[in-house]
Amino acid sequence: MHDTGRELVERFFRYVSIPSQSHDNGGTQVPSTEGQWNMARRLKTECEALGLVDLEISDKCILTGKLPAHLPDGMENTVPSVGFCTHMDTVDVCLSPEIHPQMIHQYDGGDIVLNAEQHIIMKTAEHPELLSFVGQDIIVTDGTSVLGSDNKAAIANVMTALAALTSDDSAYHGDIYVAFVPDEECGLFGSKNMDFSKFPVDFAYTIDSCDVGEVVYETFNAGSAEVIIHGVSAHPMSAKGVLVNPTLLAVDFVNMFDRQETPECTEGKEGYIWCQSIQSNQSTAAVHLNIRDHNKEKYEEKKQRIRDNAAALQAAHPRAKVECRITDTYGNIADAVTADNRKAIDYIYEAMKQLSIEPKTIAMRGGTDGSFISTKGILTPNYFTGGMNFHSRFEFLPVPSLLKSYEMTMTIIRLIYEGK
Repeated sequence: MHDTGRELVERFFRYVSIPSQSHDNGGTQVPSTEGQWNMARRLKTECEALGLVDLEISDKCILTGKLPAHLPDGMENTVPSVGFCTHMDTVDVCLSPEIHPQMIHQYDGGDIVLNAEQHIIMKTAEHPELLSFVGQDIIVTDGTSVLGSDNKAAIANVMTALAALTSDDSAYHGDIYVAFVPDEECGLFGSKNMDFSKFPVDFAYTIDSCDVGEVVYETFNAGSAEVIIHGVSAHPMSAKGVLVNPTLLAVDFVNMFDRQETPECTEGKEGYIWCQSIQSNQSTAAVHLNIRDHNKEKYEEKKQRIRDNAAALQAAHPRAKVECRITDTYGNIADAVTADNRKAIDYIYEAMKQLSIEPKTIAMRGGTDGSFISTKGILTPNYFTGGMNFHSRFEFLPVPSLLKSYEMTMTIIRLIYEGK
């Protein structure tokens, strides 16, 4: 294995050995787990050893720091500053938070026994994507957890790049800022709590997609809605004309929406309103909805439809009390693109051209930390980690793909210095 590939793998194994699964608590406590503190402290120690400055772990477990520019004399303050943001948490999909990766050397194209004791097998009939990596070294799980390449492959990528830059006097670059954030998997709560005065970049990148060549600079506009219905409780023997059943009103409310405009009935850039839950008792019902659309106008229309339906429910049942609260979660990265900052995206495609990578541009039906960071005026597109089957016990990471992702990072940094 190439020395850089070996370092990437060693770092990846080191980082996934630190359990840092997050838990969705609605952002009431950030970070949501102690393991993310352990991850931040480990990274801070490694960054200190590499000579990064202004290192700080915030009270929300956000690690920020800077690798100062290394430029020829006379070029000071002439190269844009760039940021890299990666998340430290792994996703909770009811699997173990403990990750035990395994290396499959020169994969032979057959089924892979992940865990003989528990009879967990990754079968090519169910995962034909494996066959694209015959002959390569690939990292797999032991079947009891996700692998965590989302997003620890990105952390290994960025940390290896920082190490390479600090050990090579001929590698010129501008100021490079890093942000390692918690709780991305449960609502982008790390990036939402960033102090952007500590991330003063011209543009930034997340490395949080899958297969080689994936590029994302279009994401959903995202929001959530909570509709609270206060009914009128009564004993059944005297309920006629008195009882207002909030559970039935909640069902009426949900049925006001188009059943074809839901996640299971939409694809591509089609948006949706998703009723995630109804919680109710004799007095109160709460309906929780997610709102998603790539198109900003259509997103706003969906929000207004929720308000209008809540108002219609109130009008139909004046003795009830209906409250509607809508919160914006993140924005579409594409809405932040301007003529002045478009070069951040152009660098991705130029790097791929130089590395002979075929771009696979995706309008993501989801969001990244960059979806929120971009709303703060810092355009933050996204490119691939090389990992496959995120959020699954069948997640795997081909080592050559991880190396390609690292080469993307180094090439982008070089292109920024060269001004291309």
